[in-house]
Amino acid sequence: MFASRVFSVWWGLGLVLVLLSVVYLILDQEQKKVLLGCLFSSKDRVRTSTSPPRSLSPRDSAKKRPWGEETYEDVFPPSRRFALGDITTDLPERLGKSIEELVKSPPDSRIFCAPHDKPWGSLQQPAYTATGFSTEEIQALGDFPDYASLSGISAPQPYLDFQLSRALPRPYRPFRWAYHQTMSLTKLQPDWWLELDNLYESRIKQRKELFAKYGSMVLQTLPGSEYASKELMEMCLQFMCQRYPMLFRLDTDRMIFYNNVLKTETYLKDKAPFEVLLDNVAEDFAIMLRNPEDGIYHFRAGLICSSLGWNVGTKIGLKLHEIHDPIPDYKEKMKPSMDRYFAKKPTDKAIQRGSWGLEIDEPLFMPPGDPHEKLRAVQDPTHDINRVHLRVDWQTLRRLPLSGAVVFNFTALFTPLRELRDEPYVPSLVLKVLKEGKKSLMEYKNTWHTQHVVVPALEEYEREQIEKGWVPKYWDVHTLDESPWFPGWQEKWHRQQGF
Repeated sequence: MFASRVFSVWWGLGLVLVLLSVVYLILDQEQKKVLLGCLFSSKDRVRTSTSPPRSLSPRDSAKKRPWGEETYEDVFPPSRRFALGDITTDLPERLGKSIEELVKSPPDSRIFCAPHDKPWGSLQQPAYTATGFSTEEIQALGDFPDYASLSGISAPQPYLDFQLSRALPRPYRPFRWAYHQTMSLTKLQPDWWLELDNLYESRIKQRKELFAKYGSMVLQTLPGSEYASKELMEMCLQFMCQRYPMLFRLDTDRMIFYNNVLKTETYLKDKAPFEVLLDNVAEDFAIMLRNPEDGIYHFRAGLICSSLGWNVGTKIGLKLHEIHDPIPDYKEKMKPSMDRYFAKKPTDKAIQRGSWGLEIDEPLFMPPGDPHEKLRAVQDPTHDINRVHLRVDWQTLRRLPLSGAVVFNFTALFTPLRELRDEPYVPSLVLKVLKEGKKSLMEYKNTWHTQHVVVPALEEYEREQIEKGWVPKYWDVHTLDESPWFPGWQEKWHRQQGF
């Protein structure tokens, strides 16, 4: 009898092992990892993830996709709910929960995700943003919460010595060698998220004229972007009041923004968020929202007055990779990493970068058919160096803490090319890119129409710098350690501003 029972036990164990072997063989690599983790994990381990476990069923689990077609529906940025414990708020009283309860991530926060294409008011139950806050909690927080604490990015220091009438943008020179298609990211300096310079008033006027003329080519918002737009507007105004307290003031009781430069008062409850930005912030913005079905980010709202060859109307609603389709090598080299970067991007890890081009005069906005397009088709022999400008689009990418939206903002800065004459190494670096840069990238950058003027001028500047001993004669051209600036940039910048 005993022998029979032992045989039965061993036979049963053998059958289980055979079945497990069969299951193991038919699973893909990811499913095998999950199975092995279940079999060999410690029995005392406590599961801390709020994501539902992946199914082991080949039918239910995500199918392996070709390179570049991955999805990220199960990938989220780190939650920022713990920051609720760092701010002054009446949220516990409003929602009837203790702060200890509120800082914890609810178990369903990654199941009931806020849609990217529907207004929150149309939802039948509270949903959660990518950063783990519910729509109910966000609305209960009210207007102008402490965004520095919520985001993990410190508030700017007051710029008390600032003189707007003499202010110049910092001299960004984002040149790189070897030159290839990468994001080339640097950490955001919190004091410099939104920079003001002496063109502030004229730029605001120019941007409002562009909106009046072109409308939806410059500004559009799609359903689902309502709260992210409000959050972005509040963060911008809060920043400007903190950074430039002598120029801007905010009355949160009456919801009025006072602009002492333009001598205006904006009643925030009477204007859409992007119209507030248009009237007060000389910066372009694009809001990207997460589609819960695949984790891919879509362009859902934008105010962009500084685009050349494209505009809000041609890009709104597109996925991240669709926006960048015209860029050489993007799909082949950058798409998966960029989709993954957006999916995981933490709120407290904002970055900045710069793109550059060479232009005749200072074209800010160039819609299809604009007369300036014709200047790009020829190398006009009447053009001289005095008409050529370096255009740098200085860009920031950051995640908003509550809505979880990823915001891309940038400002277009123009510098006469002759300014490069006394900037060590810069002429040599630009020459290297123009002469030896990858053909497809240089065609996309569209500098050809200026090069008959630019190259001889830069060669002259390079010879002068070598003769003065600023640059070694046989310097091995490479990205500068000071990038995106150059040696001595601060001294020049302060000298030109006078402060």
